[in-house]
Amino acid sequence: MPVPSLLGVFAHPDDESLSAGGVLARHAAAGARTGVVTATWHPDTGRAAELADALRILGAGPPRMLGYADARVPSSAPGRARFLDAPLDESVRRLVAHVREFRPEIVITHDAYGGLPGHPDHVHTHRVTVLATEAAGLDRFHPEAGAPWRPRALYFATHPHAAMPPLRDVIGVRKAVYSVPDADITAAVDVGPWLGPKVAAVLAHRSEVERGALPGLIAGLPPEDRARLFSTEWFIRHPLGSAGAARTTELTV
Repeated sequence: MPVPSLLGVFAHPDDESLSAGGVLARHAAAGARTGVVTATWHPDTGRAAELADALRILGAGPPRMLGYADARVPSSAPGRARFLDAPLDESVRRLVAHVREFRPEIVITHDAYGGLPGHPDHVHTHRVTVLATEAAGLDRFHPEAGAPWRPRALYFATHPHAAMPPLRDVIGVRKAVYSVPDADITAAVDVGPWLGPKVAAVLAHRSEVERGALPGLIAGLPPEDRARLFSTEWFIRHPLGSAGAARTTELTV
């Protein structure tokens, strides 16, 4: 049975590797078309070059960047609006164009909390992606953005409450973290066999490693701790299109 094509939509360079690097590598290794749209940072920046390296490792194709500025880093896209401040219809239309061009069967993005850190760019990426995956199938919504295409499933990358105690040892107790009830999880994917490329992709975001962000914390972990903490990725399936289509398109392969 063919493995479904997969498009990830994430806020910043490194979110794709941290949130779904194992699933991206898993689908690519099985022969599926995989890609990633990144909402912030300009294609000419160093972080965009790091993103290209990470996507190459994951088998997820070249970067697809909306080019907006990070909410907290104005230099991420000089002269461009912050993603949070850009007109909503503009952001949705630009993402719709990527969805229609790539034609994924599955889209994955941040959950409604914006993942563990609750970053405002993550939360906004969730909102824009939910709107764009629905709008992409409407033939009268910005027809200049391409022929209509409706993905068959939408998944939110998340973490269950049960996963938090060991992760807090890495993230630290001082930072707010967001997780969901265990019962909300609809897909817990074992990405242990793809942990190598996932970690390599995380570490390809060298500037984040150097400044001590989460990729830097992961860089300092022993291999056994990386395996214990990052060999599972969790998702919530969001109804999209017909219920029958959603049931027949699974994230796992």
